[in-house]
Amino acid sequence: MKKLFPVFTLALIQFLCSCQNQESSEKEMPTVVATTSILGDAVSVLLEGVDSVQTLALMGPGVDPHLYKPSQGDITQLSNANLIVYNGLRLEGKMQGVLEKLKNKPVFAAGKALNEGDLINATEFGGAYDPHIWFDPLLWKQVIKGLSEKLKKQFPQYLAQIEKNEQTYQQKLDILHRNTILLLDNIQEDQRILVTAHDAFKYFGRVYQIQVEGLQGISTTAEYGIKDVGLLADLIAENSIKAIFVESSVPKRSIEAVLNACESRGAQVVLGGELYSDALGGPDSNADTYLKMFQHNVETITTALQ
Repeated sequence: MKKLFPVFTLALIQFLCSCQNQESSEKEMPTVVATTSILGDAVSVLLEGVDSVQTLALMGPGVDPHLYKPSQGDITQLSNANLIVYNGLRLEGKMQGVLEKLKNKPVFAAGKALNEGDLINATEFGGAYDPHIWFDPLLWKQVIKGLSEKLKKQFPQYLAQIEKNEQTYQQKLDILHRNTILLLDNIQEDQRILVTAHDAFKYFGRVYQIQVEGLQGISTTAEYGIKDVGLLADLIAENSIKAIFVESSVPKRSIEAVLNACESRGAQVVLGGELYSDALGGPDSNADTYLKMFQHNVETITTALQ
């Protein structure tokens, strides 16, 4: 027994050291923290094949970034991040203060990758711009390019892999844009009016020539009243709009109020389905990536309005 004890002790020490080294390695793994699921997907695509950098998205499926309040865990994740990726343009309204306090951290703001001339003015949104820039794939291509440059600068050892991923993804975004045009061409001119819970689809409407109307404003923090519901119901009735849409990150009661107002006006309108606006869907939604989310939205809109 005297001979076995030192051997057992040595083995135990080696095992504990191994566990400690593993934990230390996990803690030391570089991390990119994105605010929204949409941005988290963009980072994951560009870092595909890079197993030694982890990506975290603070906001999960169906989470409204306009109303999201950061937890203490989120603040810790941001503080420990090697790179922070956020949308900006006041999308993450309640996180603004936290993000401003992390100025010494490497950050990438998607909105700053675009020229001001490409942005849609939103005077009702505190004099800022519409933050829903991902609904124009051509603008999103510019965001991806800027994000790729930032990631290559932050992780130069993976430059070739990031460049390869970006090139492939840019091609997929081009295909998405072309397919969207073809699908939306099935909607007659007088039905190219998209009515949703809040005003998240202006970029989509601009690039694909669709009139967009939202009950709430650019942000879901905006209040709506009986007058707003009535005006939207009048628009729907006057234009014989076939369908209106709920959003995955906005409570259904707002659009249900519009439906009720339409019924009182004798307008024949139905719910056209659920659109993903400010967040991706869950793993089983077939909308858990940007490409699938966008495709789902286009197919849902086309089916309901054609």
